[in-house]
Amino acid sequence: MSNTLPGIPLAGDQQDAQNLWNLLQSMPVDEDCTDQAPEPIRKRRTTIASPVSVQGPGTFFGKETRTIEFLPTEREGWWFDRGDHPDWLRIQVAIQNVWTTGQVVSNIVLRSGQPHNYVRLVEHIIALRMGMGIDDLTIKIDSGDPPLFDVGSMPLVEALESVGTVDSAFPLEYVTVKEPVHFSTPEGKLLVFEPADPNDPKLELDCGISFPNVIGEQRIKLVVNRDTFRRGAHARTNTTAQKKLYCQSIGKLFADVRNLGYTDKNVLIAGTKKYHNEPEPSLWVNNKSLEAVWHRAILDLLAAIALIESGNFIGKVSSYKAGHAMDVQAVKALYRNDLLTKVEMPGDEPLAE
Repeated sequence: MSNTLPGIPLAGDQQDAQNLWNLLQSMPVDEDCTDQAPEPIRKRRTTIASPVSVQGPGTFFGKETRTIEFLPTEREGWWFDRGDHPDWLRIQVAIQNVWTTGQVVSNIVLRSGQPHNYVRLVEHIIALRMGMGIDDLTIKIDSGDPPLFDVGSMPLVEALESVGTVDSAFPLEYVTVKEPVHFSTPEGKLLVFEPADPNDPKLELDCGISFPNVIGEQRIKLVVNRDTFRRGAHARTNTTAQKKLYCQSIGKLFADVRNLGYTDKNVLIAGTKKYHNEPEPSLWVNNKSLEAVWHRAILDLLAAIALIESGNFIGKVSSYKAGHAMDVQAVKALYRNDLLTKVEMPGDEPLAE
């Protein structure tokens, strides 16, 4: 099999990108779920069958209880609705509404209209768009600060599973990239997007991470379906023991982290040689915790892909040491260079009226 990096560079140096690709390909695969069946291709868009709500401690205001209410909608796409300000615009989950990807706390922040109409740390919510077969949804939230849970995004998954979905009258389109493209940075990060095969339509991820601490090198490959998404939704975000100490000491001087709701239960804390708390038990493989890489693939990378609002993205995405900022810049570049195209499925025909 050729080890040649597929596609053309949209950011970064070609040779640097090839070197990073070689590093990803030489990394052992800790868990391979590519033999699983993809989600069946759907003709119609879906929304949830009835409202459902979830509560939890705030991410950025940990002493406050935050509520998310999921509501059925006839509006296409995913939308945040700030219930504390009913006269403000709804915020569509779309790449053009990304405001920032954070500083001390890396996260995707969406905003629409005025500066205060934002929702922070949306990635753990919007990733569900790619993993649960829900195309249209209103997410009513009582502030710009969503809850942070002790088991990744599982409370959200279970809430949506409890109400089920219904088809709408609108057709569902699938999109992919027109050609393979890649993005790299001088810091040693790489993202590669490859087109879908219309005869084998699916979303496939190849994700590798590398940290100079107990997390070390981890790599998983998977086909996105309900089972793999549910597995990854157990994974909490991770932080270093040093960053947690910073947030609890000097960080208290700064508004963004002063009331941060990180605890020993809702984040995985990695030290140099050991974890400072217990990794998620279900994500151990061959005596190695893969919680960090599952979080990266399912709740971070899929969140960026969910920002492609023009259709349900399929194809293959490979990620090596990338993060929120690079993910968002890559999706922006796909739009800026007009690289997304509708996938014409075999046997495609108009829906009956």
